[in-house]
This record gives sequence, structure tokens and C-alpha cells, in this order.
Amino acid sequence: MKSILKITFALAFLFTMSSCWGDKTKPNYQYMPDMYKPVGYETYSQNPNFANGMTSQLPVKGTIARGQVPYEYENTPEGYELAKAELKNPLEVNEKNLASGKKLYDINCAVCHGKKGQGDGVLVQREKFLGVPNYKDRQITEGSIYHVIMYGRNMMGSHASQLKAKERWQITMYVQKLRSDLLK
Repeated sequence: MKSILKITFALAFLFTMSSCWGDKTKPNYQYMPDMYKPVGYETYSQNPNFANGMTSQLPVKGTIARGQVPYEYENTPEGYELAKAELKNPLEVNEKNLASGKKLYDINCAVCHGKKGQGDGVLVQREKFLGVPNYKDRQITEGSIYHVIMYGRNMMGSHASQLKAKERWQITMYVQKLRSDLLK
């Protein structure tokens, strides 16, 4: 029994020492060499790994970008009416949100809608756009305001690319305040 143990230790020692011998300037065998030498493709170059041969691929259908919230209402008259009836502002009405909404409104909306929402902004006064509505003349809700900011309506274009979801809701909150001030 002792001799088997001695032979085992001797073989283990020889095996360990043999791994130290050899030419260290030459690389050893590589298991899965692609992991050591990856194939890099330029962004807009041809790529044989995809059916369309392009390296840059579109996102998978249904993918939601990080930090984005999906918007379920379609850009149709029916979607507008549905948003008008159902959509509610998730933000709490407070001074901080109203102040942020005012600041964003002054930057993005006041040039057409005016400082008080009367449809008399600088661009309207210079006759660049005509027919901008006064907030008190429209039956609007928080859902319809958000929907119009999201998709645009009539001459107004979408502001979804310029404003994050929270900013759109803050502007919606401020527009509601302006409308209630006009109705007094």
C-alpha cells in the first residue's frame, strides 16, 4: 500500500514538473481559439453571419429602449379619443412639477401658444402659424394634451423626440393650470 502511494506521489510530481518544461516562447494549444482571437466587424461593413449581410441590425420587434415607457395609444382619431377619455397623469401635482412644466412650456410651447395659453405666441404674432387654439376654447383633458404632445395634431408636430415622458407629463400639468386660469 505504501509503495502505491509513493508511486502516485512520484507520478504527480513528474507530471507537475513536466508542465513547467518546454519552450515558453511558443503558445500552447488553444481550446476554442475564437475566444482568444475574436473576429471584429466594422459597424456598417458586410457580415456573413446575418441573412441580410449587414453588421448593424435593427432592434427586435417589441424592444423597449432603456429608460423608455411604452405608449399604448395609436396615432389615430380613435387613439386620441381613447387617450382623452382614459389617460391620467401619473405625477403628483406639486410646485416642483408645475415649475418644471412652466420652464419646459416656455421653451417648447410658448412660441406658438403664448405665455398664458391664449394662442398668441411670437410665431402667431409674426403670422408664421395661424389658427393656434386658445386653451379655454377647447375641451381638453390631461390625456388629450399628452397625446398631442406625443404625436402632434393638425399643424403641431410631435414633441416626443424632444421631451422625455416625465417632461411631457409636467407640461401637461402646466397646460391644465393655464387652462383653469383662463376659465376663471
